[in-house]
Amino acid sequence: MQKNMARHPAASDIEQSLVQTLGRGVKLDTWQTVSGGSIHQSYHVTSQPGQHFFIKINHVQKKHTLDVEVVGLAVLQQHLTSDNPLRIPKVITSGCSESHAWLILEHITLGRSDAASQAKLGKGLAMLHQHTAPQFGFDTDNVIGESLQTNTWTEHWLDFWVEQRLGTQFKLAKQHGFYNQIANEAEQLLDVIPAYFQDHQAQASLLHGDLWGGNAAADNQGKPIMFDPAVYFGDRECDLAMTALFGGFSADFYAAYNDVYPLDDGYQQRKNLYNLYHILNHANLFGNAYIMQSKSMMQQLIRAAS
Repeated sequence: MQKNMARHPAASDIEQSLVQTLGRGVKLDTWQTVSGGSIHQSYHVTSQPGQHFFIKINHVQKKHTLDVEVVGLAVLQQHLTSDNPLRIPKVITSGCSESHAWLILEHITLGRSDAASQAKLGKGLAMLHQHTAPQFGFDTDNVIGESLQTNTWTEHWLDFWVEQRLGTQFKLAKQHGFYNQIANEAEQLLDVIPAYFQDHQAQASLLHGDLWGGNAAADNQGKPIMFDPAVYFGDRECDLAMTALFGGFSADFYAAYNDVYPLDDGYQQRKNLYNLYHILNHANLFGNAYIMQSKSMMQQLIRAAS
C-alpha cells in the first residue's frame, strides 16, 4: 500500500547523492510511503525525468544497518549466474547527512507470486547455495532484524553455530534480563547439540540469512526476487528452515529446490534447531511470547536428542 506525502526533509541531500552517482541533475518530486519492515522508512520516489527509485531512510545512527544491506545485496548479485532465475535489487547509491542515512535501490514493480515464480525461487536459491567458501562466516558482521549478527570466520560449523548464533542470542538475553527464564534449557541444549550433527557434514553455502516470506516476492513478469538479506556462509539448511518458520513458500518452491540440490537426511530434525536462532532473536527484540516459545522449542530439542 502506498500513500502520497510531501518531500522528505532529507530530499535535497539525497538528490545531491544521486547527482554524484548518475552525473546529472535529479529532482525527486513524488514521494509515496511503502508499507514494509519496521526498521526503516521506505518510499517509492519518482523524479522529473520519469525515473523511479526505492529509497530507505533512517536516522544517521542507523547507517550501519543500511551499509551492511548494501554489502549483502552486492554479494548476492555477484553470485547470480546467467541461468539463475532470481532477481536481486540493484543498489544505485547510499549515503548520509548529519541527520539521516539512506539507501537507494532500483524500483521493482511487484506482481503475484504463483506456482511458476515459487518454483523459480526454489531453483534460484538452490543454485545460489552451491556457491561455497572454505570456512563458515563472512567478511563483516551484519544485522538480523536490529540485532548484531557476528560472522567471524570459523573452521567448524558446530562451533560457529553454538558460539556466533545461539551464544550471541544467549548473551543478549542476559543483557535484556530474561536469560534466567531459559537458562536450564539453554545449558542442557548446548550439551546435546552435537547429537544433531553426528551424520551431517555442513558445507559453507552462500545464504540469504533472513529468508522469511516478507523478504521474497515476484516482479510483474513473474521473476522471483529476494531482498533484505543478512548474508553469510553457513549450512544451507538454515535458509530452508526459515522459509518454513512463518510460511509463505509453497510446495512448488521446495520441489524445485530439491530437484536442483536435494536436502540431506536429518534436515527435519535440524530445522527446529536452526529456527531457534530466529525465535531467540525475536525474544530479544520483542520479548513476551517469544521468550516462552524459545523455552518450549529448547525443551523439544532436548527431548528429541535424547
